[in-house]
Amino acid sequence: MARPKTLKLFQLAGAPDESDPRAILRDGLPDRYLDADDIAAIFDVPKETVYQWRKKRTGPPGFRIGKHVRYDPADVRDYVAQRKRADIGAA
Repeated sequence: MARPKTLKLFQLAGAPDESDPRAILRDGLPDRYLDADDIAAIFDVPKETVYQWRKKRTGPPGFRIGKHVRYDPADVRDYVAQRKRADIGAA
């Protein structure tokens, strides 16, 4: 029996259009990851503060893509929720 030439990674009911290989990757991923400028704007702090948070591991968790640091919007939301809970618990 001949082996198929292509391997389909996901064959789920209602899966994204398989004609666009990026559609499979988009399933469950954000449309866009945030960068340091975005984080600085969201929290209204200087970009240098975002770099210090990263260095001290005190801000929202980020990850590297090559030499660039990116932030998942879901992780940023979780970070904000965690900070809110910590502040409520301290009050």
